[in-house]
Amino acid sequence: MNLDDFFYELPPAQIAQHPSAERTASRLLTLDGASGQWRDRQFLDLPELLAPGDCLVFNDTRVIPARLFGRKDSGGQVEVMVERLLDARRAKVQIRASKPPRAGSQILFDEQPGLEVLGRDADGFYDVGCAGPEPLSDLLQRVGHMPLPPYITHGDGAQDAERYQTVYARSPGAVAAPTAGLHFDTAMLERLRARGIAQTFVTLHVGAGTFQPVRSARIEDHRMHAEYLAVSADTCATIARTQAAGGRVVAVGTTSVRALESVAAGGALAPYGGDTRLFITPGAPFRVVDALITNFHMPCSTLLMLVSAFAGHTAVMNAYRHAVAAGYRFFSYGDAMWLTPAPGVRRV
Repeated sequence: MNLDDFFYELPPAQIAQHPSAERTASRLLTLDGASGQWRDRQFLDLPELLAPGDCLVFNDTRVIPARLFGRKDSGGQVEVMVERLLDARRAKVQIRASKPPRAGSQILFDEQPGLEVLGRDADGFYDVGCAGPEPLSDLLQRVGHMPLPPYITHGDGAQDAERYQTVYARSPGAVAAPTAGLHFDTAMLERLRARGIAQTFVTLHVGAGTFQPVRSARIEDHRMHAEYLAVSADTCATIARTQAAGGRVVAVGTTSVRALESVAAGGALAPYGGDTRLFITPGAPFRVVDALITNFHMPCSTLLMLVSAFAGHTAVMNAYRHAVAAGYRFFSYGDAMWLTPAPGVRRV
């Protein structure tokens, strides 16, 4: 398929700049992949779409304060966006500056050496290390900012520090939130547990590459960015019990989909920790996920391609056009969707 197949018109006014007053106060557009029919609902209706014995799979990654503003030791202003943490003292980052920094140069924060530029990789990311004794985690907490997406135009504030983070986030490492999870609060999680719906977790540290545009006209020519994921033995066992009892595995967010389907790509789901570059496009099989909760995604993005692969390209694009016409709020702080698979997509 071509990139243009995933384009839709979106008025800028429908890009949500702030979260709703309450996490669960968003709208929910449900799409039946088998029939292509949609329905306008509220996120608070979610328990009605689930049945006892189903299992929700959440991504428990935690967003780190990954955006830093400083200056080069030569004097120029720089903006650093962490792509991923490599260890306690090293990271892979994007650097925005008037001139590319050279290897061996330093970046200062509050007039103190903070990072040393070690080099640049084939994907265009810089490798940096701590220039002083301060660990990277402490540096980020001291001078870092919440890495709001590029389509959110205001600077980060106290509200973003809380609301651009899921209530169950516990594994630091993401530089973008798994936004489908932002709709859940503790009351909703308890309501679902009381209904007999299991909950389990994977970890996928969302990288800034999730916002990188697809530049190739043919989508199969796109090279997916790498992200770290971990699926535990406990999660595998919970999913196996769900499937054995006839329950559905419901992924909360495209990151949970990528984690599960990456691990199961070679066959059965098994514990795993490592990188994935899985690029899910129409025609790809889904071996684990039976339903998906997700936000609305940018035109021509890899995430829109994943959703189209799951629920059907025509059905998804028609639903998106309806969402635009019906005034839904889009992207990270926007409304949500519930999707079930198109015929033939779910394969054992």
